Amino acid sequence: MTTAVLIILDGMGVGDAPDADVYGDVGTNTLVNMSRVTGGVNIPTLESLGIGNIAPIESVKPVASPRATVGRLQEISHGKDSTTGHWELMGVVTETPYPTYPDGFPEDLLAKFTELTGFGVIGNKAASGTEIIKELGDEHIETGKLIVYTSADSVFQVAAHDDVCPLEELYRVCEIARDLLVGEHNVSRVIARPFTGPQGAYERTAYRKDYSVSPPESMALNQFIAADVQVESIGKIYDLYDGMGIEKSHPSKSNAQGMETLMNLYQEQSDRKRLLLLNLVDFDMLWGHRNDPQGMKQGLEIFDQWLAGFLEQMRDGDCLFMTADHGNDPTGTSTDHSREHVPIIAYTKGKASGVDLGVREGFMDVGATLADYLQVPYDGPGESFIQQI
Repeated sequence: MTTAVLIILDGMGVGDAPDADVYGDVGTNTLVNMSRVTGGVNIPTLESLGIGNIAPIESVKPVASPRATVGRLQEISHGKDSTTGHWELMGVVTETPYPTYPDGFPEDLLAKFTELTGFGVIGNKAASGTEIIKELGDEHIETGKLIVYTSADSVFQVAAHDDVCPLEELYRVCEIARDLLVGEHNVSRVIARPFTGPQGAYERTAYRKDYSVSPPESMALNQFIAADVQVESIGKIYDLYDGMGIEKSHPSKSNAQGMETLMNLYQEQSDRKRLLLLNLVDFDMLWGHRNDPQGMKQGLEIFDQWLAGFLEQMRDGDCLFMTADHGNDPTGTSTDHSREHVPIIAYTKGKASGVDLGVREGFMDVGATLADYLQVPYDGPGESFIQQI
């Protein structure tokens, strides 16, 4: 049966959006700036699909006849976080931005958090996750208090060493925080940030967990499920949609594990139409947030090599979509997400396309096109580009 695949290269923006000035992100361009400062990237598979036709990427040429339909998507929701981006891809436009806390969370809110969880709090500021455990890790271990922090995004993050607060206990604490953070403090995500290691060498582990707000019933994934499409996700996607519209979720702690899982799932046979969703989190978590353009370059080149093999395995008529949820330029001073256009690459095995979509207003065109491709009734926002692929 027909299979559609959607790969989200987390944070892989392709140039500042028209309203980037509102977010302090003028001049950001994740893919282009990364390739420029690293002396170019070797991505022949993506080049053949037409990624060089989307943006002027160092050492990547535009091609006269790309194998895929390509373009840019301009986000219309208010925000630049993962939840907002993923939701818009599936037809949910966020009109009111989720609250942010650049000066930390209110003391009465943290007092209630302590009362409900039994843990005191240190930190309470906007910070880089890797830097704050360096700064406060020793105090956390000495006092047993949890490190609570945020970023430029709407997130309530709780960091804890596994010797002080074991993983399941940290998850329990974050579930309490999710229930607490409602109304005016309805943050987009509560994130568990476990770390480990000895003093002076703390490391975040791969067992992060996101507790997102719940999307509305109108989300495209719910309509796919109602139409008996087999929807399976890999990585943090399940958490970002709060499990809604997803039949089965597969854990992934890295790009490598995610790519391997997708290949295995794709090769399985099914008598139902399928949608397979993969988030490649390392581009954002390991390299964008840590200002590591070299790591991002290497990760993109590894993905490109894997992609060549995946395209060979695809069955005629099946379709692959690749995009992003926001930008995360690793070349500037900020370690936060950036308000950027994102790429859209749509490839149908066995069919020549090569159409230039230009700039399309709204990520939700992806959800509308997937609905068309999978022949699912869809009445949400977005304009399908099925005829171009």
